[in-house]
Amino acid sequence: MKTPIIIRSDSFLNSISWFMRVGGITIWPFVIIRPNKTWITINHESIHIKQQQELLVIPFYFLYLLEWFIGIFIYGSTTKAYYNISFEKEAYENQSNPDYLKSRKLFSWFKYLRS
Repeated sequence: MKTPIIIRSDSFLNSISWFMRVGGITIWPFVIIRPNKTWITINHESIHIKQQQELLVIPFYFLYLLEWFIGIFIYGSTTKAYYNISFEKEAYENQSNPDYLKSRKLFSWFKYLRS
């Protein structure tokens, strides 16, 4: 199976946009993005695919939510907490580099934990 499997859907993303407008989400092996999104969003979400694969999927979701909940208490904001999740920091920093996934080292997100 080739990952990611890209799905374009406004309706699904609207249904999960509780705290902020979601432009895309990765639920391994699927990347669900809005129809108007570009390759940059696909690249961002593909970085999450790699993160999920190296953590064997379920631990990724656990760590992601744990960082987000801790961030809510630290920053007092769900949005600030989101942008300070190590997985998101890696993805945002590298989303505009079309070759990033070719050279990405395993567990690259780890260096963003304390940055």
